[in-house]
Amino acid sequence: MARVPDLAPESMNPAQRQLHDEIAAKRRGNVRGPFAIWLRHPTLGDRANKLGNALRADGKLEKRLFELMVLVIARHYSAQYEWFAHADQARSAGVAHETVEALRAGKVPDYARDDERLIDQLTRGVLAGGVLEAGLYQRALNALGLDLLIEVVAAIGFYAMVAMTLNAFDAPVPDGTQPLPIG
Repeated sequence: MARVPDLAPESMNPAQRQLHDEIAAKRRGNVRGPFAIWLRHPTLGDRANKLGNALRADGKLEKRLFELMVLVIARHYSAQYEWFAHADQARSAGVAHETVEALRAGKVPDYARDDERLIDQLTRGVLAGGVLEAGLYQRALNALGLDLLIEVVAAIGFYAMVAMTLNAFDAPVPDGTQPLPIG
């Protein structure tokens, strides 16, 4: 059971309703996951929505690599809803089924593509919380350039925040499953 019950539209204050309608318009009518939680704090929800859109919709990282990054984060935190929301998107964007399944199982995939290996290593390095190892930083800088590297690190931070929010409030997966094994 969800720790944060969904807000009924008729019980929303004007700021919550405005944010709800803005998010619902872009998400085919539903407001779920972290956004359903952030509706309780519409200023935060609005800023998170804008940052998420800047990274996801307006960002420069190729969609395949972006979705791979999100899956590495979801697996790192065992964020069930985040995995549910992004696994099919990753496959549709070109991430190999074997890669998705290896990540789901908690393994480091045997990447055939260097750019995917780099995004995995960069994401894990940022999630480790320390200063990136010099060689990894230089490889990422050489491959992405400084502007895109800044964007990717910001996206890792944003989706880590998403995972933490989902986990802290035990956001339910809509079909009631747990797509990631625990433990």
